[in-house]
Amino acid sequence: MKTITIHTDYIQLDQALKKEGIISTGGEIAPYLEMHRVTLNGVPVHEKRKKLREGDVLALDGDSYRIVRES
Repeated sequence: MKTITIHTDYIQLDQALKKEGIISTGGEIAPYLEMHRVTLNGVPVHEKRKKLREGDVLALDGDSYRIVRES
């Protein structure tokens, strides 16, 4: 499982995908969500700006990312 490190209380889904290089602009998030299976803690996600918090697990087409807060 990979990690996405945050420095605040949360990161939005579109920002997390940009940070990981999965999308390059925020405008790509809607088509990405339509074409890929994205879940947060096992629940399908369709919100572009869904807030991801420490401890959450984001799954993208089988790849998993745990949200970790750096103190």
